[in-house]
Amino acid sequence: MSLPADPVDLTGRVQPVNDRPVNYDGKYVLYWMTTARRTRFNHALDRAASWARSLDIPLVVVEALGLNHRWASARFHQFIIEGMENNAAAFAEAGIQYIPFLEKSPGDSKGFVEAASQEAALIVTDEWPCFITPKIVAGLGKKSAVHVEAVDGAGLLPVRAVPKVFSRAFHFRNWHKKNIDPHLMALSSAKPLEGLQGKNVFDEKILDQWVPLSVEQLTNPSSLISSLPIDQEVAPVSVHPGGSSEANRRLTHFIHHVIDRYGEDRNQPDKVATSVLSPYIHFGHISTQEIWEQACRADAGENGEAFIDQLLTWRELGLNFCHYHEDVDTWESLPEWSRKTLEEHAEDTRPVSYTLEEMEAAETHDEIWNAAQRQLRGEGLIHNYLRMLWGKKILEWSSHPREAVETMVHLNNRWALDGRDPNSYSGIMWCVGRYDRAWGPERPIFGKIRYMSSDNTARKLRLKPYLEQWGVDPSLSM
Repeated sequence: MSLPADPVDLTGRVQPVNDRPVNYDGKYVLYWMTTARRTRFNHALDRAASWARSLDIPLVVVEALGLNHRWASARFHQFIIEGMENNAAAFAEAGIQYIPFLEKSPGDSKGFVEAASQEAALIVTDEWPCFITPKIVAGLGKKSAVHVEAVDGAGLLPVRAVPKVFSRAFHFRNWHKKNIDPHLMALSSAKPLEGLQGKNVFDEKILDQWVPLSVEQLTNPSSLISSLPIDQEVAPVSVHPGGSSEANRRLTHFIHHVIDRYGEDRNQPDKVATSVLSPYIHFGHISTQEIWEQACRADAGENGEAFIDQLLTWRELGLNFCHYHEDVDTWESLPEWSRKTLEEHAEDTRPVSYTLEEMEAAETHDEIWNAAQRQLRGEGLIHNYLRMLWGKKILEWSSHPREAVETMVHLNNRWALDGRDPNSYSGIMWCVGRYDRAWGPERPIFGKIRYMSSDNTARKLRLKPYLEQWGVDPSLSM
């Protein structure tokens, strides 16, 4: 008999991870879900489903959550497990075997990939150019007994379609407009699970050793999470529950009630005029493709165009940088001009300086900055405009600009639901020159870096309701 043809990749999104062959006698196609944690508009799931149909075998999905990475916390674990609950329901409805696995102590997952791949035809996984994902994907390739391929579903544009790193949003926007159309004709599926075989074919002996989360644990994960050896101080945030259901609810609300004033009101803290979708994009609970489609259909004029520009230009610009730079969160990754000007002013006298501990606790003299930091700790997000001021003041209050970069990265990555993300790194590093240009007049401490002050911010924005909410430490008002 002739072997089935490999599913065709017309988008440039599929990359082999190892050189092992496809096992055409395998019992199932294994999709190892890591960053695209959703059951629709998911290029990797499309690819895995295509393989399963082509080989006429079932699809099995493993979604694993490990412990062994920096900034693992109760907040992030809760958000991801809430998404697992949504995925479990969707895969159960489609009859697809789904295995949500959680490490309960370091090393629990050792040997899982090797065992799971023995009877697989191949493994399909997610490609995402940031944080720990590249190492996870490389590890899958080394451990698997069969072929592994990674599928880039991070943005509307495959990262490898961009031939170079862009240092300015203006130039990237122009390139993007000229080159994105072919990729908009190869979008992922809203219903990737239709027509798949629904059988539980995974070896039960494997599941006896690597026990999946139960329905009860997915539904009520708090006690389980509280026992894990992770950062428990960074607590879950009830106002931002994880999962695709919540992501889609927020998208619907934004399209129907907010997008038509997005460009006008998004900088005002007293208006909820943003999508509040960045955590859901970061954890893969919703696709930028689905957001883009809904935003285009909304036909919201200049306000809609402003939102789409953020989605297409700034988010994809961050993906572009991460693809070409492994160390996106370091001093060395900044533009040469910004490092030079900051070094020249590194010894300038600071009007006031604070330690990392003081800033993390929001114990500065600046009530606007303290409020932004309290929002970050309490809600896992900072208002978009105030995030810029937050970063600029950290630069002003740190003993050295290198230290300022380290502080911003630590605070954002530890507390922010959308931290550790290409777009998040873009926002942090913009505060110290990335994607920006030299500005005058040259100032102490900042040099030629664009300057922002709390006084100017207070004059521009309506801050009273924001300061009423976040101007006092919530623990002191209880």
